[in-house]
Amino acid sequence: MLTISFLASHGGSAVKEIYAAIGQLSLDAKVGVVIFNNRDSGISNWCKENQIPHKHISGSTHTDDSARDIAIRDTLTSAGTDLVILSGYMKKIGPEVLARYRNKILNIHPSLLPRHGGKGLFGDSVHEAVILSGDTESGATVHLVNEEYDEGPILRQRRVPVLKGETVETLKSKIQAIEGLLYIETIKSFACS
Repeated sequence: MLTISFLASHGGSAVKEIYAAIGQLSLDAKVGVVIFNNRDSGISNWCKENQIPHKHISGSTHTDDSARDIAIRDTLTSAGTDLVILSGYMKKIGPEVLARYRNKILNIHPSLLPRHGGKGLFGDSVHEAVILSGDTESGATVHLVNEEYDEGPILRQRRVPVLKGETVETLKSKIQAIEGLLYIETIKSFACS
């Protein structure tokens, strides 16, 4: 059985969707640990309420980048992690975690990479860039994480149309509606490989 751990910020929607898929037995996996970098995030409270193993690791717990990287790696390893899923995690992954989990860290990005990705492009700024570019489609991309933002190999994409008069909010809503299933499909294919 695959042990999935998470690096999360904010609400942790991917954590919740993947956890629900495990609970519904549509994903043969278990949760190792949820590591979050914001002590007061929604995902922190959710983990406590649902008795999910969790740990806060951030600049406030480890001021040194290297020590923080090692703490994340060691926490993932202690949880028996096979696969790491990013859930709105905005920090660059450190070299120790990347070395230990090479080709085993997945991220989802709210555009069709390689378009509209890279440093500084996240959340609403991605949707705004898509609309301003005049693209007629957007979507979500699951990719492997490497040393650069949004540049790891693409594993799977799903597309949505960008309609005339599209707003950041309407495009965001369409993409959020497909992200959970796309992540779960990718994890299933990863587990079979």
